[in-house]
Amino acid sequence: MFKILVVDDDRSTRRLMRAVLEDARYEVVTAENGEDALRVLDETHVDLVVLDIMMPKLDGYALTALLREGNSELPILMVSAKQLPEDRRKGFLSGTDDYMTKPVDEEEMLLRIHALLRRAKIVSERRIELGGVVLDYDAMSVTRDGVTQVLPQKEFLLLYKLLSYPGKIFTRIQLMDEVWGAESETGWETLTVHIGRLRKRFEGWTEFSIEAVRGLGYRAVKNV
Repeated sequence: MFKILVVDDDRSTRRLMRAVLEDARYEVVTAENGEDALRVLDETHVDLVVLDIMMPKLDGYALTALLREGNSELPILMVSAKQLPEDRRKGFLSGTDDYMTKPVDEEEMLLRIHALLRRAKIVSERRIELGGVVLDYDAMSVTRDGVTQVLPQKEFLLLYKLLSYPGKIFTRIQLMDEVWGAESETGWETLTVHIGRLRKRFEGWTEFSIEAVRGLGYRAVKNV
Protein backbone atom coordinates (compact mmCIF):
# COMPACT_ATOMS: atom_id res chain seq x y z
CA MET A 1 0.00 0.00 0.00
CA PHE A 2 1.39 3.39 -0.99
CA LYS A 3 1.74 6.02 1.73
CA ILE A 4 0.78 9.64 1.03
CA LEU A 5 1.63 12.62 3.22
CA VAL A 6 -1.02 15.38 3.25
CA VAL A 7 0.34 18.75 4.40
CA ASP A 8 -2.25 21.44 5.08
CA ASP A 9 -2.81 23.84 7.97
CA ASP A 10 -6.59 23.48 7.71
CA ARG A 11 -7.85 20.59 9.83
CA SER A 12 -11.03 20.10 7.79
CA THR A 13 -9.03 19.85 4.58
CA ARG A 14 -6.69 17.27 6.11
CA ARG A 15 -9.65 15.18 7.25
CA LEU A 16 -11.32 15.37 3.83
CA MET A 17 -8.11 14.47 2.00
CA ARG A 18 -7.54 11.54 4.33
CA ALA A 19 -11.04 10.21 3.69
CA VAL A 20 -10.73 10.51 -0.10
CA LEU A 21 -7.28 8.91 -0.24
CA GLU A 22 -8.04 6.11 2.20
CA ASP A 23 -11.17 5.29 0.21
CA ALA A 24 -8.84 4.92 -2.80
CA ARG A 25 -6.77 2.42 -0.77
CA TYR A 26 -3.84 4.69 0.04
CA GLU A 27 -2.29 4.88 3.49
CA VAL A 28 -2.32 8.47 4.75
CA VAL A 29 -0.24 10.47 7.21
CA THR A 30 -0.78 14.19 7.81
CA ALA A 31 1.12 17.30 8.84
CA GLU A 32 -0.18 20.80 9.58
CA ASN A 33 2.80 22.80 8.27
CA GLY A 34 6.13 22.42 6.53
CA GLU A 35 8.15 21.94 9.70
CA ASP A 36 5.78 19.22 10.86
CA ALA A 37 6.07 17.60 7.42
CA LEU A 38 9.88 17.47 7.67
CA ARG A 39 9.54 15.66 11.00
CA VAL A 40 7.16 13.12 9.48
CA LEU A 41 9.46 12.57 6.49
CA ASP A 42 12.38 12.04 8.85
CA GLU A 43 10.49 9.40 10.82
CA THR A 44 8.74 7.40 8.11
CA HIS A 45 8.88 6.65 4.40
CA VAL A 46 6.19 8.16 2.16
CA ASP A 47 5.64 7.69 -1.56
CA LEU A 48 4.06 11.06 -2.45
CA VAL A 49 3.20 14.42 -0.89
CA VAL A 50 -0.03 16.40 -1.37
CA LEU A 51 0.95 19.88 -0.30
CA ASP A 52 -0.79 23.19 0.46
CA ILE A 53 1.15 26.42 -0.14
CA MET A 54 0.02 28.98 2.40
CA MET A 55 1.03 27.60 5.80
CA PRO A 56 2.73 29.00 8.90
CA LYS A 57 6.36 28.29 9.86
CA LEU A 58 7.40 26.80 6.49
CA ASP A 59 5.17 27.25 3.45
CA GLY A 60 4.71 24.86 0.53
CA TYR A 61 7.14 26.67 -1.76
CA ALA A 62 9.90 26.64 0.84
CA LEU A 63 9.30 23.01 1.81
CA THR A 64 9.41 21.89 -1.83
CA ALA A 65 12.58 23.85 -2.53
CA LEU A 66 14.19 22.43 0.61
CA LEU A 67 13.40 18.86 -0.42
CA ARG A 68 14.75 19.42 -3.94
CA GLU A 69 17.92 21.03 -2.59
CA GLY A 70 18.44 17.79 -0.68
CA ASN A 71 18.15 15.84 -3.97
CA SER A 72 14.82 14.30 -2.95
CA GLU A 73 12.86 12.94 -5.92
CA LEU A 74 9.71 12.46 -3.84
CA PRO A 75 6.65 13.18 -6.05
CA ILE A 76 4.89 16.37 -4.94
CA LEU A 77 1.39 17.56 -5.86
CA MET A 78 0.67 21.14 -4.80
CA VAL A 79 -3.02 21.82 -4.06
CA SER A 80 -3.67 25.50 -3.40
CA ALA A 81 -6.28 28.24 -3.51
CA LYS A 82 -3.67 30.40 -5.30
CA GLN A 83 -4.85 30.40 -8.92
CA LEU A 84 -2.78 33.01 -10.72
CA PRO A 85 -0.33 31.90 -13.44
CA GLU A 86 2.59 33.36 -11.48
CA ASP A 87 1.62 31.20 -8.48
CA ARG A 88 1.72 28.07 -10.63
CA ARG A 89 5.04 29.12 -12.15
CA LYS A 90 6.50 29.69 -8.70
CA GLY A 91 5.29 26.25 -7.66
CA PHE A 92 6.95 24.53 -10.61
CA LEU A 93 10.13 26.57 -10.22
CA SER A 94 10.36 25.50 -6.57
CA GLY A 95 10.25 21.87 -7.73
CA THR A 96 6.68 20.59 -7.58
CA ASP A 97 5.71 17.85 -10.04
CA ASP A 98 2.09 18.96 -10.47
CA TYR A 99 -0.25 21.75 -9.36
CA MET A 100 -4.01 21.84 -8.73
CA THR A 101 -6.22 24.70 -7.55
CA LYS A 102 -8.86 24.45 -4.83
CA PRO A 103 -11.59 23.38 -4.69
CA VAL A 104 -10.19 20.20 -6.23
CA ASP A 105 -12.05 17.64 -8.25
CA GLU A 106 -11.45 14.50 -6.19
CA GLU A 107 -11.46 12.11 -9.15
CA GLU A 108 -8.99 14.28 -11.05
CA MET A 109 -6.73 14.47 -8.01
CA LEU A 110 -6.66 10.68 -7.74
CA LEU A 111 -5.82 10.39 -11.44
CA ARG A 112 -3.00 12.89 -11.06
CA ILE A 113 -1.64 11.00 -8.04
CA HIS A 114 -1.73 7.74 -9.97
CA ALA A 115 0.15 9.39 -12.85
CA LEU A 116 2.79 10.83 -10.52
CA LEU A 117 3.39 7.45 -8.91
CA ARG A 118 3.72 5.87 -12.33
CA ARG A 119 6.14 8.53 -13.55
CA ALA A 120 8.19 8.05 -10.40
CA LYS A 121 8.58 4.42 -11.45
CA ILE A 122 6.72 3.19 -8.41
CA VAL A 123 5.03 -0.09 -9.21
CA SER A 124 1.42 1.06 -9.22
CA GLU A 125 0.28 -2.09 -11.05
CA ARG A 126 1.25 -4.06 -7.92
CA ARG A 127 3.84 -6.17 -9.77
CA ILE A 128 7.60 -5.93 -9.93
CA GLU A 129 9.53 -7.66 -12.70
CA LEU A 130 13.28 -8.21 -12.48
CA GLY A 131 14.42 -10.23 -15.46
CA GLY A 132 12.72 -13.60 -14.97
CA VAL A 133 11.57 -12.76 -11.41
CA VAL A 134 8.03 -11.49 -10.77
CA LEU A 135 6.73 -10.19 -7.44
CA ASP A 136 2.93 -10.24 -7.27
CA TYR A 137 1.65 -7.99 -4.46
CA ASP A 138 -1.89 -9.37 -4.43
CA ALA A 139 -0.72 -12.99 -4.25
CA MET A 140 2.22 -12.24 -1.91
CA SER A 141 4.27 -14.42 -4.25
CA VAL A 142 7.63 -14.48 -5.99
CA THR A 143 7.89 -16.42 -9.27
CA ARG A 144 11.08 -17.41 -11.03
CA ASP A 145 11.45 -19.78 -14.00
CA GLY A 146 7.86 -20.95 -13.57
CA VAL A 147 8.30 -21.81 -9.87
CA THR A 148 6.20 -19.77 -7.44
CA GLN A 149 6.88 -19.17 -3.75
CA VAL A 150 4.17 -17.67 -1.55
CA LEU A 151 5.95 -15.71 1.17
CA PRO A 152 4.80 -14.93 4.72
CA GLN A 153 3.19 -11.49 4.68
CA LYS A 154 5.90 -9.58 6.56
CA GLU A 155 8.70 -11.06 4.47
CA PHE A 156 6.90 -10.22 1.24
CA LEU A 157 6.11 -6.64 2.29
CA LEU A 158 9.74 -6.06 3.24
CA LEU A 159 11.01 -7.44 -0.05
CA TYR A 160 8.40 -5.55 -2.09
CA LYS A 161 9.20 -2.24 -0.42
CA LEU A 162 12.95 -2.66 -0.89
CA LEU A 163 12.66 -3.72 -4.53
CA SER A 164 10.20 -0.92 -5.31
CA TYR A 165 13.13 1.47 -4.75
CA PRO A 166 16.31 -0.40 -5.73
CA GLY A 167 19.40 1.32 -4.40
CA LYS A 168 17.47 3.42 -1.87
CA ILE A 169 18.56 3.04 1.75
CA PHE A 170 15.71 2.52 4.21
CA THR A 171 16.37 3.05 7.90
CA ARG A 172 15.28 0.37 10.34
CA ILE A 173 12.66 2.74 11.72
CA GLN A 174 11.19 3.34 8.25
CA LEU A 175 10.94 -0.38 7.54
CA MET A 176 9.47 -1.15 10.96
CA ASP A 177 6.84 1.58 10.55
CA GLU A 178 6.03 0.45 7.01
CA VAL A 179 5.62 -3.26 7.73
CA TRP A 180 4.69 -3.54 11.42
CA GLY A 181 3.12 -0.10 11.92
CA ALA A 182 4.25 2.95 13.88
CA GLU A 183 2.37 1.83 17.00
CA SER A 184 3.91 -1.65 17.08
CA GLU A 185 6.08 -2.58 20.04
CA THR A 186 7.99 -5.12 17.95
CA GLY A 187 11.75 -4.77 18.40
CA TRP A 188 14.39 -4.27 15.73
CA GLU A 189 15.60 -7.84 16.22
CA THR A 190 12.41 -9.00 14.47
CA LEU A 191 13.36 -6.96 11.40
CA THR A 192 16.85 -8.45 11.48
CA VAL A 193 15.40 -11.97 11.59
CA HIS A 194 13.08 -11.30 8.64
CA ILE A 195 15.89 -9.78 6.56
CA GLY A 196 18.00 -12.84 7.36
CA ARG A 197 15.22 -15.15 6.20
CA LEU A 198 14.87 -13.24 2.93
CA ARG A 199 18.61 -13.43 2.29
CA LYS A 200 18.65 -17.16 2.93
CA ARG A 201 15.51 -17.77 0.85
CA PHE A 202 16.96 -15.99 -2.19
CA GLU A 203 20.58 -16.92 -1.68
CA GLY A 204 22.24 -17.47 -5.03
CA TRP A 205 19.67 -15.49 -7.01
CA THR A 206 21.55 -13.20 -9.38
CA GLU A 207 18.66 -10.84 -10.15
CA PHE A 208 18.81 -8.96 -6.84
CA SER A 209 20.37 -8.89 -3.40
CA ILE A 210 19.65 -7.25 -0.04
CA GLU A 211 22.50 -5.31 1.54
CA ALA A 212 22.94 -4.02 5.07
CA VAL A 213 24.28 -0.46 5.16
CA ARG A 214 26.27 -0.12 8.35
CA GLY A 215 24.74 2.33 10.80
CA LEU A 216 21.84 3.17 8.49
CA GLY A 217 19.61 0.27 7.45
CA TYR A 218 19.05 -1.84 4.33
CA ARG A 219 18.76 -1.51 0.58
CA ALA A 220 17.98 -3.83 -2.32
CA VAL A 221 20.39 -3.99 -5.23
CA LYS A 222 18.96 -4.73 -8.66
CA ASN A 223 21.35 -6.67 -10.90
CA VAL A 224 19.31 -6.95 -14.13
